[in-house]
Amino acid sequence: MSMKRIRGIFERETEREASYEPLEGGSERPDGERIEGPDNAFSWTAYSVFLLLGVAMLWAWNMFLAANPYFQRRFSHNDNLLRNFQSAIMSVSTVGNLGSMIVLTKLQARANYPRRIAASLVINIVVFTLLALSTRLFLGISAGVYFTFLMIMVLSASLAAGLCQNGVFAYVAGFGREEYTQGIMAGQGIAGVLPCIAQIVSVLSVPPKKEHVDGTPQQSSTSAFAYFLTATVISALALLAFTYLQRIHNSRVSLSSSTTLPDSTPSRKSIPLTHLFKKLTWLASAVFLTFVITMFFPVFTQTILSTHNPSSSSRLFQPSSFIPLGFLFWNVGDLLGRMGPAIPSLRLTAYPKILFLLSIARAAFVPLYLLCNIGGKGAAVASDFFYLVVVQLLFGVSNGYLGSSCMMGFVEWVDAEEAEAAGGFMSLCLVGGLTVGSFLSFFVAQVI
Repeated sequence: MSMKRIRGIFERETEREASYEPLEGGSERPDGERIEGPDNAFSWTAYSVFLLLGVAMLWAWNMFLAANPYFQRRFSHNDNLLRNFQSAIMSVSTVGNLGSMIVLTKLQARANYPRRIAASLVINIVVFTLLALSTRLFLGISAGVYFTFLMIMVLSASLAAGLCQNGVFAYVAGFGREEYTQGIMAGQGIAGVLPCIAQIVSVLSVPPKKEHVDGTPQQSSTSAFAYFLTATVISALALLAFTYLQRIHNSRVSLSSSTTLPDSTPSRKSIPLTHLFKKLTWLASAVFLTFVITMFFPVFTQTILSTHNPSSSSRLFQPSSFIPLGFLFWNVGDLLGRMGPAIPSLRLTAYPKILFLLSIARAAFVPLYLLCNIGGKGAAVASDFFYLVVVQLLFGVSNGYLGSSCMMGFVEWVDAEEAEAAGGFMSLCLVGGLTVGSFLSFFVAQVI
């Protein structure tokens, strides 16, 4: 692409910045058509609520990851479950999430998206309250019984995630503000960063003699109880905040329309997914490919060790803390990438083909992992800086930027009455990418 072409892209983007400014009557699409809405002016209150919903959306999944050492302790007397519980959690979660998303996306006509959001948060509150109690009660049950209980909790949480993703991305589309969608994506990034920090702190606070020989930290029931209880609190706060936002939004809608009742279940025309795909081909494909490729990073991150000598280096470079550090760098990059589209001059939502090409190009990050110290066998590039910054951080940035751009930009390419259904469809493509990527990652795990 010539420099003249690149300058032209950003010059046109600068001209379009006005369309993202708060307008009293609504925002505009690239073709100049207005997106009408009862209250289309930007609100920091609404942005904050959607940010919190984004945190709650992924906090549950990150709590399952953070509690892995605790689960290892619960399954320590059953070698088969100890080897396979992580794969079981990932498989049950992704399949349950995708299945619920397919069903919910099909059920458009009488969909009540606010109720779906509220129901998902209530389910999460129940699930993580039960998980917290399980760290205190019935500790003498067998590993098999606890595994069954855990899988039921994982499946329930994945169904809640499907409800939340479908409901939130459809609900936010009705506001006609791309900034709110960026807030959701930023909240998801925050949900990835904070558990990593908590895990590193918990590992470093444990004396070395309490670690397993493989470097995995011994995690107490108290730590797991705190993890699960935190997820309950986050979901409860999100439910209260969303209820407040919904009350304000409904009151403003009722003032602008005497025929629409705030609590009524809307009846809308069901829009075929093929129709939505024709309008959103490039963006839908881009978000799908982005998250397919992203799911390779956990496989490598769990096996790559520091290039420092474990016997003489700081505890930060020991496997028990270096592996969470790798996740932290990726998630920090992801969060930074998700914040990028909040700056109008950095948005590429008007150029879906470019986003699609970038989603393919980021596959180049995957071979870079092979240059790192996989399994302690030695690194072609013997540098922790190369691994943590060049590979992990930048790979995370590319995921956050492309994911947010795709999820923000779809509303520009559909009609106003299609926005909610398009939000559900795009979230389905996102989850589909995660599911396909998670299964492909199993093959990578066998190779490395």
